[in-house]
Amino acid sequence: MTQLKSEFWKNHRVLVTGGAGFLGSFIVEKIEDLGAIDVIVPRIEDYDLRDIVDIRRIFDDVTNSSNDSLSDLIIIHLAALAGGIGANRARPAEFFYDNLMMGVPLMHEAWKRGIYKFVAIGSICAYPKFTPVPFREENLWDGYPEETNAPYGLAKKMLLVQAQTYRDQYDFNAIYLLPVNLYGPRDNFNLETSHVIPALIRKCIETQDRGDDHIVVWGDGTPTREFLYVEDAAEGILLATEKYDGPEPVNLGSGFEISIKDLVELIAKLTGFDGEIVWDTSKPNGQPRRGLDTSRAKKYFSFEAQTPFEEGLLRTIEWYRQIREIG
Repeated sequence: MTQLKSEFWKNHRVLVTGGAGFLGSFIVEKIEDLGAIDVIVPRIEDYDLRDIVDIRRIFDDVTNSSNDSLSDLIIIHLAALAGGIGANRARPAEFFYDNLMMGVPLMHEAWKRGIYKFVAIGSICAYPKFTPVPFREENLWDGYPEETNAPYGLAKKMLLVQAQTYRDQYDFNAIYLLPVNLYGPRDNFNLETSHVIPALIRKCIETQDRGDDHIVVWGDGTPTREFLYVEDAAEGILLATEKYDGPEPVNLGSGFEISIKDLVELIAKLTGFDGEIVWDTSKPNGQPRRGLDTSRAKKYFSFEAQTPFEEGLLRTIEWYRQIREIG
C-alpha cells in the first residue's frame, strides 16, 4: 500500500523529464492519481535538453502558464541517454556529454527560476568498480567506476556534486537518488540498447519461436546484480520527493542480489526456454558485484521494495508476450 500523501501533491506542479520513458511513465501515472495541479512532460520532439536555449524555453513556457511564479514547481529529472554494456562501449563520449548537458544546466536554470524542489536521479554506475558489497552511499568516492560505463556514471555523479553545492551555497532544495538496475513492463527490449533482463527475456522467447537450440550470453555468469521493480522505484522516488530534504545521496534498491548465471537460468525457466546457454567469455562481465545497502531510504523516507523478484519477472515476461502479439 502506498505511503504517498495526496495533500502534498495537490499543492504542486511537477515537471518530469523523461516522463514518456520506462520509469517516467509510471511516475507520471502515480502523480496524476495523487492529484497534482499539473504534470508537465517535455517531449524530445519539442525540447532538446542538451541545449540551454531549449531548457530556458521549457521554463518560459511553464512560467507563462502559471502567472510568472515557479515556487510550486517540482522537477524530477529522469531523462538520460542510457543502455547496456554494448551501448556504453560503442558511444562513451555521447553517454558522457549528453547526460552531463541534460542535467547540469537544467538544475542551474531551475535554481535561477526559484523552483520548489529538484529531484536528481543518479545511477548505480557511479559507484567504484570494486565497491564493498553491500554498496553504501559513503563509498561513492572511494575509486573509479567500472570502465565500460564510467563515462555515463561520472556524468550522472556530477548531479550529486551540483545538488550538494547548490544546497550549501544557495540553500537550494535538491536531492540525489541512486536507483539500482530497474526492470518491469514497458522496459526497452531493443537488443542493441537494452539492459540484461529485457535482453534475456527477448532472447529466450525469440529463440523458442525460431526453434533454435541455444542462446548466447555475454561474460561468464559470475557477476552479481540487484534489480528493482519499476513500480517500486517510482514509489521510492515519489516518497523521497515528498519526505526527504537533505544533502546525502540515497540508494534505492530491493536488497536482493543474484548472479547473472542464476538470473539467466531463472528467466529461461520462467519463459519455458530449455535449450543450451552459451557463455561468450570474450565479452566483458561489467562490474563484478552489485548489491545495495538500502537503510538510508528506509530511515529518511520509509521506503522498502514490495515486489518479489520472481513475481516482477513474470509480470515483465507477460507484458512482453502481449506486446509481441499486438505487433
